[in-house]
Amino acid sequence: MNYILFDGASRNNLLPFTFTRPVADIRTGILTIREKWEMFLKTTTTTVTEDYLSGKYPMVEMEENVMINASYLPNLELVERIKGLEENQAIFRDEDVIAFFAKEGQDDIDFDRFETFDFEGGIIKIENTWDIFSKNGDTIQEDFNLITKDRTSQPIPPSNNIIAPENIFIEEGATLEFVTLNASNGPIYIGKNTEIMEGSVIRGPFALCENATVKMAAKIYGPTTIGPNSKVGGEVNNSVLFANSNKGHEGFLGNSVLGEWCNMGADTNTSNLKNNYAEVRLWDYETEGFAKTGLQFCGLMMGDHSKCGINTMFNTGTVVGVSANIYGSGFPRNFVPSFSWGGNGGFTTYLTKKAFEVASIVMSRRNEEFTEQDRVILEHVFEETKKYRRV
Repeated sequence: MNYILFDGASRNNLLPFTFTRPVADIRTGILTIREKWEMFLKTTTTTVTEDYLSGKYPMVEMEENVMINASYLPNLELVERIKGLEENQAIFRDEDVIAFFAKEGQDDIDFDRFETFDFEGGIIKIENTWDIFSKNGDTIQEDFNLITKDRTSQPIPPSNNIIAPENIFIEEGATLEFVTLNASNGPIYIGKNTEIMEGSVIRGPFALCENATVKMAAKIYGPTTIGPNSKVGGEVNNSVLFANSNKGHEGFLGNSVLGEWCNMGADTNTSNLKNNYAEVRLWDYETEGFAKTGLQFCGLMMGDHSKCGINTMFNTGTVVGVSANIYGSGFPRNFVPSFSWGGNGGFTTYLTKKAFEVASIVMSRRNEEFTEQDRVILEHVFEETKKYRRV
């Protein structure tokens, strides 16, 4: 069977991260949503997403296809139900479609003509940006169980201080000495060719993905994920870094999500709790206003390729778009549009020519190429977000 992951109704709620990727390629837990589905289904998947993303993330359609809403994370019960779908059948959760069977070229999907099944089992759905970190503990545990099943961890070097070693899994090539790992509150996964430098103290749930680094004497509270090739130092609490991003120095990052190719300047701090302990509101691209999150703790949402200078301070519930460059004293406003350059004193437009030059240099340092597809995507984001830079 051919499986295709589609963005679904939550796509706009997951901006700015879905400006530059399909919903399926959001990372929460250890794996991206796509990687989770592919491990369960034991096959590759393709994507239905925004037209401007389809060059980098194309759809492959075959004679028979099962379409899966990428906001939903897989589990054994759901996957078995999906594998059993036949023509003109669909699985729903309340009014939301989870998956349906589609023939090649079947564009006029009318669910009134489908045989529908309600899925009432337990399930995790990523439908808002803050779900990426707030549900990260559950997703780390699910991924840990999936990845480590019937496998044996590499031995834990004797120099380390360990609590609950049965909840720790170390992949080949990982380096860690004189580190404290406490997995009593959740698993700790240490990926291939990673390094945790001496003096670091880490509480699970925690995921350090392939080739990532924890710098000396870092203090990390779970549930936290450090994506592939990312670097982290200082103090981090309940946050998710996608791939190739850096928070390499002192400073606090809490209840936050950083996209790919982000960089936090030395001693950058994020507030994750309002002084009056009130519910945090975040910029909502759908309503173009600030929406309730239901959370008391919520820090920074930063889109791909955005960066900040040393000693930057982010207020509680700040949303930064794609390719923004922030610096200077004081707090920037709680919504920084994509391709903004500046800080508390005001912003100008970060022109694409300069932004693309920086992206190319940054990516080349990790042996990655800034491709024509990347340029097309970011140019589209630049044009789509012009209206916000006038606010």
